[in-house]
Amino acid sequence: MTFAHISRHKVRGLARPLGRLAVLLFGITTLMFFALRAAGDPIAVLAGEDAGPELIERIRAQYGLDRPLPLQYVLYLASVLRLDFGESLATGQPALGYVLSQLPATLLLATLGMGVTLLIAVPVGAWLGLRPDAAERRLGAAIIFIIQGVPGFVTALILIQVFVIGLQWLPSLGFADPRTWILPSAALASFLAPKLIRVISANVSEAMREDYIRTARAIGASPRSVLWREALPNALLGATALVGTQFAFMLSGVVIIELLFYWPGLGLLLLKSSKTLDFPVLQAIAFVVAVLVFTVNGLVNLTFHRLDPRLRPPR
Repeated sequence: MTFAHISRHKVRGLARPLGRLAVLLFGITTLMFFALRAAGDPIAVLAGEDAGPELIERIRAQYGLDRPLPLQYVLYLASVLRLDFGESLATGQPALGYVLSQLPATLLLATLGMGVTLLIAVPVGAWLGLRPDAAERRLGAAIIFIIQGVPGFVTALILIQVFVIGLQWLPSLGFADPRTWILPSAALASFLAPKLIRVISANVSEAMREDYIRTARAIGASPRSVLWREALPNALLGATALVGTQFAFMLSGVVIIELLFYWPGLGLLLLKSSKTLDFPVLQAIAFVVAVLVFTVNGLVNLTFHRLDPRLRPPR
């Protein structure tokens, strides 16, 4: 295959996901534009209850909300192409820059939550998978089923009650002190780990019945070696998609956890901006989260294809 053929192949490979991303962003930005304007008038919230009609109209003209809606939409799409979402109605900061300044906190929380989830789910799932017919597996499965049914915010409230209010071992708010990272990460892991444990357990149990495992045992491989070198890597391969999905979920679904722990990320910013109908910030949040989730899912698919040669397209 010549260099030109390889280049064309790579270009086509990049064009497809970029095209899907463009369609996704167009759909989300359009939906957010009309949905937010149907939700209410942010100028009335911004001006206050005692503002007169003249003040309201002046502020509306200042932010361009006095123009016809189709014209607003066209101007909005043109600004989005320049990555310009306008200024926050509440703070006056550039909306995209304001959102990006809160992004590291959310990425930190998602990474910590995923890390704790993997630390719990991998060994527990492997242990349960080695006991397909044992009483320990049935008991463990029952406990995991119960934990999975408890919402993450309930676990968060219990953790706050026990470790912050009761024992007074940990602080509960913010994220500057590394000790404040513990409870939010544990709350996320309590919600995510049970499902991943069940997937890893089922994959390990299935892998242990495969011919290559019986062959490894027949040639004298130790049980530990069979698990960690043969069964578990294949079990984790099947769980890769779930890990990516869970990480993407945390980027877009940690609103309640951030609120309970006053974690200064996108979730808390989303709640604050929703109260004031801060259109530019809400639209910037939707745009950033969509790009992040799409990127994470793309990386997961790429990793999955790299790890499993059967999924690679023929050359």
